[in-house]
Amino acid sequence: MPGWALDALSAVYDPCCREKGISVVDMGLLRSVAVTDGRARVELMLTSGWCPFAAHVLTEVQEAIAARPGVDSCEVEIVWDEAWTADRLSASAARKLRLLPDPASVPDRDAYVAANRPEIEETNR
Repeated sequence: MPGWALDALSAVYDPCCREKGISVVDMGLLRSVAVTDGRARVELMLTSGWCPFAAHVLTEVQEAIAARPGVDSCEVEIVWDEAWTADRLSASAARKLRLLPDPASVPDRDAYVAANRPEIEETNR
């Protein structure tokens, strides 16, 4: 992924994640960005096919990329052939969303919570 595209999209948020400061980059929603002869093409994933904010996010992504030097136009396409999973989240986004592991992978729940409590509290400060 081009660094300039990541920079441009690091200030684009799904409305559900804006208050937590999690961009579409941190959510792992970008699959690819390419520019040929001034025409940009962005492949974007959604966390859910039912996302009520999809049109809003698509517009913001398109505007952010189209505003970059050397880009004359931008097409944003939703990718349907690959499902978004939480594995695509950045470490920062996963901490902010407080995603918990599969209970079967944590043999001692109390020890896990005790070990991770300070980290969770730090992200809320």
